[in-house]
Amino acid sequence: MNSISANLNVMIKACEKASKILIRDFGELEKLQVSKKGPRDFVTNSDVKAEKIIIEELKKARPNYSIISEENGVEKNKDTTNSWIIDPIDGTVNFLHGIPHFAISIALKSNDEIISGLIFDPIKDEMFYAEKNNGAFFNNQRIRVSKKNNLDECLFAVGKLKNEPSFTYRRSGCAALDIAYVASGRLDGYAQSNLNLWDIAAGIVLIKEAGGMINDIDLNNIKNVKVLATSVEINTKFTEKLGNF
Repeated sequence: MNSISANLNVMIKACEKASKILIRDFGELEKLQVSKKGPRDFVTNSDVKAEKIIIEELKKARPNYSIISEENGVEKNKDTTNSWIIDPIDGTVNFLHGIPHFAISIALKSNDEIISGLIFDPIKDEMFYAEKNNGAFFNNQRIRVSKKNNLDECLFAVGKLKNEPSFTYRRSGCAALDIAYVASGRLDGYAQSNLNLWDIAAGIVLIKEAGGMINDIDLNNIKNVKVLATSVEINTKFTEKLGNF
């Protein structure tokens, strides 16, 4: 493994511990699909359990850091300069339907900047992570954004758009993985509005450290976040094609 900070090491351990719960629960979903009650409550419980484990592990190592999380909300602690930003399951609808495309996302915000980010797909055992000034990685291999500069050769991920786009795109149902895939060159760009900060916080540093471009995001705004992430080469063309999304 490349040299990583103590904070990122803590994030990885918390993520790996929580992922065991999600892998186990995901395996139970097939049985729940045929029950009268359905799996929705079960998925909510998985979310809560995973978040609880992540927070416990992070607090053991950094008890004073503040926390912003999907289930728990904002928890201001002694250290308000540093905040963990946590999404225990990004892609809960996929999880709910037994589709193996969801992720745990953890970011560290320090002085109004994301300095560490981790996105982990537990089913595929794929971990994307980055730290400020230390590069972006996928399962310990350095990653970079795509070098394509012809829109017709590109594949994008988007959320709901006002107009049907004229480029090739997918909607995966997992914002965290969409942005991680752009950082690793699997996708050429990603655009979506009405997101929550915990969906994409880790992806911000991933894109930057992978040599890509991402719009300015107000980290004090938790809701209604708009994201546009691409390589440098394709950014202007993609932005023009999207228009006001």
